[in-house]
Amino acid sequence: MTDLLDCIVSPGPEATDGSPVMVLLHGRGADMDDLQGLKSHLPSHLVLVTPRAPFPAAPWGYGPGWAWYQYAGEDGVVRETLEESQACLHDFLKGLPERLPHAPGPLVMGGFSQGGTMALRWALEHPGSAAGVVMLSGFVVAEPPLSGSLEASRELPILWSHGMRDPAIPFGLGERGRRALKEAGLVVTEVDHPGGHWIPPEALELLPDWLSSLPAEGPPWP
Repeated sequence: MTDLLDCIVSPGPEATDGSPVMVLLHGRGADMDDLQGLKSHLPSHLVLVTPRAPFPAAPWGYGPGWAWYQYAGEDGVVRETLEESQACLHDFLKGLPERLPHAPGPLVMGGFSQGGTMALRWALEHPGSAAGVVMLSGFVVAEPPLSGSLEASRELPILWSHGMRDPAIPFGLGERGRRALKEAGLVVTEVDHPGGHWIPPEALELLPDWLSSLPAEGPPWP
């Protein structure tokens, strides 16, 4: 596993001190440039950061890119891979301000597939650290369980997009996770679409307005 997560930092043309920073995590078998294509859908004052996952994907049969953890079926993952990756992500986020062109504002976490699952897990394990989470076709990890309770992240805004014919992460698994979050008091905006395992136009169209609804000033940087 790599010692330091590499990343691409893409500040919007109007980014300045205090601008929100959106950290998007790619899915399994992809790389840090995978979600840079979403930049055109983001506000011009936002800073987009896309790190590379720490594990090579090929040994687990996930393709030529990188992976955040080894999947164990349903809503479970191999514990040691998740814990190592979460620790890497946390260290990356703590050191990220030094790699940015401006003093960071609110932190928005997000990602696609494995990346969405990872981003949400980190936000739930560090209550109050993220201003919001963008979950694109991921799930809530139930095993291993959180170190704390979901209620500690009460009122965390989450934008969750999921395909009703998703063959990789079934829609029912997404529904289960969203239900648990809402029952704990988290604020979940759902964007369901009739397709499969991808990011739909509906989510991209909603994303700017959802981001603008988040607090202009976030919690202290992790």
